[in-house]
This record gives sequence, structure tokens and C-alpha cells, in this order.
Amino acid sequence: MAASLGLSGVIRSLQVGRPTLLPWRDGVVPSAIVKHEVDGPVALDHENLVGDAQADLSVHGGPDKAVCCYSIEHAARWAPVLGHEPPPGAFGENLTLEGLTEDRVHIGDEFTVGTARVQVSQPRGPCFKLAARWNVRELPGLMAKGMISGFYLRVLEPGEIAAGDTLVQTARRSEISVAEVMRVTYVARRDDEARRAVLGVPELAAQWRDGLLKLEARSALPVETFGVEE
Repeated sequence: MAASLGLSGVIRSLQVGRPTLLPWRDGVVPSAIVKHEVDGPVALDHENLVGDAQADLSVHGGPDKAVCCYSIEHAARWAPVLGHEPPPGAFGENLTLEGLTEDRVHIGDEFTVGTARVQVSQPRGPCFKLAARWNVRELPGLMAKGMISGFYLRVLEPGEIAAGDTLVQTARRSEISVAEVMRVTYVARRDDEARRAVLGVPELAAQWRDGLLKLEARSALPVETFGVEE
């Protein structure tokens, strides 16, 4: 669709990680939410950054969730919740971005970055593993209702990316922002017209679309059962 372009953002930090065990309640859960920074170019294919992995492939990873992104602009929001300024990668994101927040980025937006080309596919659905990572049980709900939990990219053309690279918008495929998808999912579930507009975006990831279709039939689906990530 025709749209004025010009959106851009910078990778302030790039992280990858492998599954480990996190303490949770009376036991442990496997998760790759703990990630470490990488300097220099990293290869990106249709599934993953090299060196990154997911613990539960039934809800994580795959072509629609190849890269998890989070905005550095939200760090100050979480400092009082966590008791400290969150470091890059604090929320399990592969890319800590500056300039690309959920209200600015739309589903289907395409960007060049490094030698790769990527597309925004869906929000990141916050779940209990974020709570386990920081021992803050209310964190997933705060992210969901605040509509600031991040977003995923699918890879249209593999390549190499690195911290310091700029994401440059090359296409806008919809008028639906990531924040709007989160709003109709978590905040305004009875806004049927808005939800149907979101479902009308062909670039929205299939897993998220399926969750929204469930809301058509169930008006009181608990937040914890939808969009489980990390």
C-alpha cells in the first residue's frame, strides 16, 4: 500500500542466548531469555540469529519469530519496577533498538538492516518467564496492558547484522501498529471492529491471528493464556 516512509531505528545492542534453567516457584523452567551481547556481525537466517536458540519450539522461534526486538526508550519505565535500570537484553530481546517503538512500528513494515531485509510480524506476547527472569510476577501483565512488550521480525532476505546498524524502512503494508494489535488483544477485547481490522492484515503472524480468532468466540480469555512467549 502507498505510504510515506522515513521510519528508522538503530540497533543499540545485539544479544543471543541458549536455553538455561530459571528458578520459578518451587522448581525451574527452561528458557533462553537470558542472553549475552555480541560484538561484530552475526549471520541471520530465516529462523534465527546464529548462536541463538529457543527452549520451547511449540511457542517460540520459527520464521514469524526469527528476531525479538525491544525499545531502549522503555528502560526508564521499568527501572522502578525492577529496582534498577534494565541492561540491554534484559527482556530476552535479540535487538535492543532506539527509535522503533510499538506505537510507531506497524505490522508488515519492511526494513533493510545490515545486509538483511526483515518484516514486522507480530507483537511479543509477554509471559511468566519474564517474571521468572526478574522475580517480578506482575511484569508480564504490566507489559501487556502498557502495550510495550516488543515485537518480532520475520526475515525476508538473510544476511549479517550488527550492533550499530540502522534499520531503514522500505515498505509499509498496513495501518495497524504493533501497539494497536496489543490493545485489541489485552486492553480492549470487546472492540470487535478494531479486532477485525487487525485480522484483516495479511502480514500478521498466523499464531497471533489464531489467538485473536479465539477471542471472537471467547470474550473473557485470560491474558496468561494468550501469546505465550519466551
